Amino acid sequence: MSHKVLVIEDEPTLARLLSYNLTQEGYEITVADHGGEGLQTALQRSFDLIILDIMLPGMNGFDILNRLRQNGLRTPVIILTARNAEEEVVQGLKHGADDYITKPFGVAELLARVSAVLRRTQLQDDNMMPETTEKIITAGELSIYPDKYEVVLNGESIPLRPKEFEVLLYLVQRPGMVITRDDLMNVVWGFDYIGGQRTVDVHVSSLRKKLELGQQSVQIESIRGVGYKLVMHKKLVTPKS
Repeated sequence: MSHKVLVIEDEPTLARLLSYNLTQEGYEITVADHGGEGLQTALQRSFDLIILDIMLPGMNGFDILNRLRQNGLRTPVIILTARNAEEEVVQGLKHGADDYITKPFGVAELLARVSAVLRRTQLQDDNMMPETTEKIITAGELSIYPDKYEVVLNGESIPLRPKEFEVLLYLVQRPGMVITRDDLMNVVWGFDYIGGQRTVDVHVSSLRKKLELGQQSVQIESIRGVGYKLVMHKKLVTPKS
């Protein structure tokens, strides 16, 4: 069965280019040329992937991405961003995008990124088959529920983006170990991910800020030139008088 892809792009020539080349590869394409229309289509119908431009009439791509994630939609999203627009890339990844394509781009790059994101999503779905009992991973004051993508720290729920969750899960399973950026890139984004290590740094930075809500009981330390490691601190207990 062919994958269903929603393209939200208002520039007619680019929309036709995306639609034509993806259709040639066997994908089933739906195109929306307005931000509001694209959001409603994404919420009302089921898609395997969304290709989302940032600059759109009615509602920009960041707002659409926020609304999708707030509604619990985990459909992978590839954002289209202008050349040298690093801030757009960083903001898109923070809002829950799975990858990005810089305009202008070649057909080969487009197809490679679409294929890579879909393949990673399928592998993640295969690894999250339902079990009869709920799985819980605990590390100090941290409780992780892999089946629900939920994290609780010191009794408080910590909302994480899907990739932030996967980064944390990998680190928690290796407490105190130094994990290289390449390791995180390969495990969380896949060996065929075309983006750079900046993606890892952005997600770790956002994750670190959210964990600070736990009064430093869990920290992600940077190891210069290598990567990161997870450190858990015991609570100080004041003796009763």
